[in-house]
Amino acid sequence: MACPFFMPTERLLDGAWIHPARLPLGSGWTGHCTAPGHEGVTPELETLQQECSLGYASSCGRVPTQREADAIRFSVQSESDSQISIVYVVERNHQPAGHGNLDFRVLDRSCLNAHMDPRIQRMAECYLDAWLSKPRIGSNLAQDSSHD
Repeated sequence: MACPFFMPTERLLDGAWIHPARLPLGSGWTGHCTAPGHEGVTPELETLQQECSLGYASSCGRVPTQREADAIRFSVQSESDSQISIVYVVERNHQPAGHGNLDFRVLDRSCLNAHMDPRIQRMAECYLDAWLSKPRIGSNLAQDSSHD
């Protein structure tokens, strides 16, 4: 699960994660904080790796006490040669607090129903990018992921 206040910007290929493909966004990412009063702050590498990418927001001193979410999870719900549907779950106090689907066209990775929260939208795009970069048996979906 990723912190709901994390705005990933680019893939972090040399992070210290043992299994980067198992990370909540499918890979390691650098980025910045969007918590009120900390907008645009780029956390140090250890914080990016241990809190922004992996932790509940409640463990971070930057996030507001009153918030709608502590973490966001993503998963591919369905895929075809033309479309991938990603489901997201928003968690608060270790319980579901919301969910939805974001549908992406495989050809150009455009979202057919963009989320109103740019952080959730960007995290879903990062998850999609990591998903498409993984080789899958019998699939033509894996594409060059050189554009983040």
